[in-house]
Amino acid sequence: MPTLTDLFRRLEHLNEIGAALSAERDIDVLLEKILLAAKEITRADGGTLYRPTADGRSLQFAIVRTDSLGLAFGGPNGAPLASAFSDLPLYLPDGTANHAMVAARAALGGVTINIADAYAERDFDFSGTRQFDARTGYRSQSFLTVPMQNHEGELIGVLQLINAIDPASGEVTAFSPADQRLAESLASQAAIALSNRQLVGQLEGLFESFIGVINLAIDEKSPHTGGHCQRVPALTMLLADAVDAVDSGPLADFRLTAKDRYELHIAALLHDCGKVTTPVHVVDKATKLQTLFDRIALVDTRFELLRRDAEVRKWRSIAEGRPADEAERDYVEFCGQLDVDRDFLRHANRGSERMSDEDIARVHRVADRYRWQSPDGSDQPCLDADEVLNLTIRAGTLTAAEREIINHHIVATIRMLEQLPWPKHLQNVPEYAGGHHERMDGKGYPKGLKREEMSWQARMMGIADIFEALTAKDRPYKPAMKLSQALKIMENFRNNGHIDPDLFDVFIDRQVYRRYAEAWLDAGQVDC
Repeated sequence: MPTLTDLFRRLEHLNEIGAALSAERDIDVLLEKILLAAKEITRADGGTLYRPTADGRSLQFAIVRTDSLGLAFGGPNGAPLASAFSDLPLYLPDGTANHAMVAARAALGGVTINIADAYAERDFDFSGTRQFDARTGYRSQSFLTVPMQNHEGELIGVLQLINAIDPASGEVTAFSPADQRLAESLASQAAIALSNRQLVGQLEGLFESFIGVINLAIDEKSPHTGGHCQRVPALTMLLADAVDAVDSGPLADFRLTAKDRYELHIAALLHDCGKVTTPVHVVDKATKLQTLFDRIALVDTRFELLRRDAEVRKWRSIAEGRPADEAERDYVEFCGQLDVDRDFLRHANRGSERMSDEDIARVHRVADRYRWQSPDGSDQPCLDADEVLNLTIRAGTLTAAEREIINHHIVATIRMLEQLPWPKHLQNVPEYAGGHHERMDGKGYPKGLKREEMSWQARMMGIADIFEALTAKDRPYKPAMKLSQALKIMENFRNNGHIDPDLFDVFIDRQVYRRYAEAWLDAGQVDC
């Protein structure tokens, strides 16, 4: 019989175990702690923790431990569970409950089953236990099987302990009523801890699914940039892992806990959530004249009208007595210049090259050279003011106003994220996500922060965001950039104060760019 002192000691130990279980976040570690704690508090030689399968019709082995045999399967510190550990069916083929197996009956009935000697037991099928004993030379004797249920009465596990050891004699004995009460109390606490951890996991999964919905909305708005929301997080975490492994230099003391990694991952997933507010015709503007459609088609139509007007003038002048060869010569000369100017405008509309001062001046000359009559009878230039403004964009396809609209997405991102009641372990998400367009020299946006005003994580995301954009192969306004070209541009950004130099050194030295390229870039882009 256990002494009162022994019971108090084990009760105190039970309280300590309960506190430790409630603080554990990792499910596998938690399961292992539950079984080891149960073995320790009941002085059991062996034990198994079962969990219900997804369909709820079987129990699967999660953790198996037997001290005297040196067996340790499952969990973070055990060997992988062998195929010999087959699931235990809760129901027979005819659909009736499987009451022949002790773990199944405890699970289905929600009751603890305490067996003093399995070999003397006639109500349960222990043939599998006997076969195990025959193979190993073990003697499975006493069994204590305790179901674990959550707050809704649903089965979340079964704890089975084998062979209680008498501390005085070292002999196998039956599990005492005190052992059973302690095991049941532990199972109850463990069920709460496991249920809470599962609930947190489900909430985290739901939260990440909401993030996925936001990114899907961005994907649906813009198939050309939607993949950006998946690739930037991947590259950010590759760089974070590389930085975390550095043991010298300015980043030697930088370390990421599991919490830090999760926080950065969530920030990376949300870094462009503000793009849901950006008009799709600006995000996807592939040419200078594109709005909801490419207005170069309107310019082409006007040039065709100019050609037909010229033909009408030719025939009218001939009818009025002008020599036909002179009229034809002027017509051909006009149409030839018309084609040259139209081709020039088409080329300028693509925005694939930086425009010189001469090219910009030529757009203005073309706009002034040709006039057409609008449907209301008024005389109009062949290019209106907005078309001239767009066609004279020096680089790319966006006007200054449109670039402000694009840039506003980061302001929207920050505003959206700052509205959320972030828990303590995610409180830095707005800062990380909102800083990826800042520059080390303070010339970035939206806040104009300098390097020392930013976290390492925000600076990491800045590098990831730029490198992904340079190497992206799904943008309508540029071809996929080769790796060597992208790295050269990144090096220039490092030297001119755009990106963090220490992080970029890690990016290069640890070949983060290569690991990213292997996973995300086409083979033709990887040239270094």
